[in-house]
Amino acid sequence: MTLGVREQPRGAGSPRPRPATRLGLVGWLTGLAVLAGVGYRLWLLGHAAPPTNSDEATMGLAALHIARGEGFPVWFYGQQYMGTLEAYLAAPVFALAGGPSLLGLRLPTLALYLLFLLLVWRLTLRLTGDRWFGLLVVALLALGSDRVVKNQLIAGGGYPEMNAAGVALAVLAVDLASGRPGWRLARWAVWGFLAGLMLWVDPLVLPYVVATGAVLVGFCRRELRGAAGALLGAAAVLGAAPLLLHSLLNGRNPLHAVLAASGANATAGWADRLHGGLLIGPPLGMGFCAPGQCSTWQLWWALALPLLLALGAVTAWRALRRPPTDPAAAIRLALVLAAVVTLGAYTVSSSAGLTPVESSRYLSCLLISLPVLLWPVWTVARRDPRPSATGRRGLGRTLARPVALALLAATLGTAAQATWRSAQTAPATRAAEARHAELVTTLRQLGVRQVRAGYWTCNRLTFASAEQVVCAVVDDALRPGFDRYPAYRREVDRAATPAWVAPAGSPLANALDERQRANPGDLDLVTIDGWRIYLPQ
Repeated sequence: MTLGVREQPRGAGSPRPRPATRLGLVGWLTGLAVLAGVGYRLWLLGHAAPPTNSDEATMGLAALHIARGEGFPVWFYGQQYMGTLEAYLAAPVFALAGGPSLLGLRLPTLALYLLFLLLVWRLTLRLTGDRWFGLLVVALLALGSDRVVKNQLIAGGGYPEMNAAGVALAVLAVDLASGRPGWRLARWAVWGFLAGLMLWVDPLVLPYVVATGAVLVGFCRRELRGAAGALLGAAAVLGAAPLLLHSLLNGRNPLHAVLAASGANATAGWADRLHGGLLIGPPLGMGFCAPGQCSTWQLWWALALPLLLALGAVTAWRALRRPPTDPAAAIRLALVLAAVVTLGAYTVSSSAGLTPVESSRYLSCLLISLPVLLWPVWTVARRDPRPSATGRRGLGRTLARPVALALLAATLGTAAQATWRSAQTAPATRAAEARHAELVTTLRQLGVRQVRAGYWTCNRLTFASAEQVVCAVVDDALRPGFDRYPAYRREVDRAATPAWVAPAGSPLANALDERQRANPGDLDLVTIDGWRIYLPQ
């Protein structure tokens, strides 16, 4: 396996090139790290992990409708933002497989993760030229805590494709800004298309679009005045075409829907926002915490991140000021600034204060900046420990290398521990999925085709049954709830005797049990492991 970029010619007095066997070794090790990352996620998919939910099932239903030619949705059902790219990627898989499945829905997201790893390797080499550092970055990203693998594998809208697209934009930007020859117009077109596509899919990656775009403007102004600029603009319009056409035809501004969903209309205290955005968010969102929580010792990354951001910005700025102007240094600075904007925007949002654990997914894009955050630490760790020519070494230089090595080791060790904790939950997830499959089978055997259930049951049940069972949402007081696909409610309302389904021990099950006690004979109860089915007489 050969990975990497061509070595540049070395001048007189330059360090002697490393033996070819060393280069081959790091290439093979990197390939093994990539295979390990993909293999681990394949193992998770075999256990139906991470656990699915009705939001992911909603994307699966959109893919099913596309595969059947029954509809071509622009937005995630029930809202006017978040494009359905994942549904369009999964639809051919469903068509070839002869029907929907959770594995078929997630195979495209697994492919996007593989693309992300390969692009990160490429970007790291373009920015640093250090293959061993590239191996470190790939190995770290091959790990996957609970929150990280959820972002990468669950087809819930936007997250699996954002990181791959963000890294691709950075790779294209450094190639274009450095004047790399060959296929330049194609590179401009791809950059523009991806930028427009991400506007439709999910605006969370916009800081990376703007930052890498600013580098292109700074280094390629003259080229952008010609065919390259026109092609980039046309490709961006093409990528954002679903958003633009829907907005023009319906007179709706998708930005308003995004702001409402982000918590702009809610309120949270600044203490809660700072706690969720700066203390809980970074370690959870970047893969250093156990499933659903952060232990106190795992919060160290929240303290390290601001220092890494500052160090990355300073080193990139110093490199950028040295003539000749280095496009790689400009991209490094752009990725640091994009990370700062991402972290700042999340911290000032009410989501950081109201739902810090679940909302930490909004920091998924920070992984794009991981190479530039760790690069200054790596350069210190690789520094020659021997005294300088004067024979003197300051205390700072003496301590810097051990501290850098400790930071890198802590980063890998904490991420590995979080990955191990996440992997331990996979058997329980597979057992829960088996219980849900038994629920679907039981409903089919009972001849039930229309049911009422809670939000987190409904679309998951409808997707798992390939719409053989359709569901209308109710709340815990048995009142109509939020249906993302109104056609299902209309069908349930037309049914003579729809059933009720509730997880055992849930508030909805308790409400139905109370109704059964108040009106004996009104409902027949069928119980299976984990679920309660109420059949009206």
